[in-house]
Amino acid sequence: PGSVATTQLGTVEVLLTQADDGVVRAFQNVCRHRGMQLVTEGGKRSSIQCPYHAWTYGLDGSLRGAPRSKGQAGFNPSELGLLPLQLDRWGPFLFANLDPRAAPLSDTLGELPALVEKAGLDVNALRFYSRARSDYKANWKICSENFLECYHCQVAHPGLSDIMDVSEEKYGLETDRWFSTQYGPVREGWGGDYSPVGAIPRGQFHFVYPNLTINIIPGRPNISIGPVLPVGPETTHRWLDYFFADGEDPEWIASLLEWDDQVGREDLALVERVQAGVRGQSMERGVLFESERLIEHFDELLQDDLR
Repeated sequence: PGSVATTQLGTVEVLLTQADDGVVRAFQNVCRHRGMQLVTEGGKRSSIQCPYHAWTYGLDGSLRGAPRSKGQAGFNPSELGLLPLQLDRWGPFLFANLDPRAAPLSDTLGELPALVEKAGLDVNALRFYSRARSDYKANWKICSENFLECYHCQVAHPGLSDIMDVSEEKYGLETDRWFSTQYGPVREGWGGDYSPVGAIPRGQFHFVYPNLTINIIPGRPNISIGPVLPVGPETTHRWLDYFFADGEDPEWIASLLEWDDQVGREDLALVERVQAGVRGQSMERGVLFESERLIEHFDELLQDDLR
């Protein structure tokens, strides 16, 4: 209680609060007076005051005071509280939605939490470790499609292929209504720079439409989660939040992060070259193999939305 934090939904500024009643809430991080961004850094506070004209709000979003408002015709503080967002959670992960009429989070996630639990992972037992950010000179859809197939892994990701069996026979693909899943078992006679031995027997890579990536690497309890965010037609920003079991070996964590970072650098080069290739629009369409059917799932959902 008394905590605030900031984040973004695309370009929308978001403020998270926990009032004294213990309820976690999400609001648009803007003053109802003239649209000023209210908070730039998280921390502890008892109220939220706009730095522009000192309108003051409670952590429950209510407007507590506005200078010179006494006697102002038509001024009703009860109608000028912070604009709320729908908020839901899965384990330690908070999900906000701008649409108050949107379906509950459980409708979107479906069986995904159960799949993660079956992998031997208790997300509530994990602790935040770090956030990695990256920028791509490529459209967000190209970045997403690259995530959705491992057909390229044997060619472009030697370090990943040393750890996981990415062959067509062993690498699993599944789709649900709003998400898709890839399964990567540990390769027999694996070799590499980090050890995949532990409670997680195989990799799980989930994509929640339209742009959320979730990675569980084989080995000790871990998960990374983050969005693929369009910045411009040929620019994408991504971040991944890494979570590990409390008290996990720092050397093992460092080796996994270094391995994962190498895979990320390889993917960055791939998607930027695809963007360079399609920019001229000389190719009307490409070809999808069975190993790329998760891209088809993504494309169909996207086309439905565009229609």
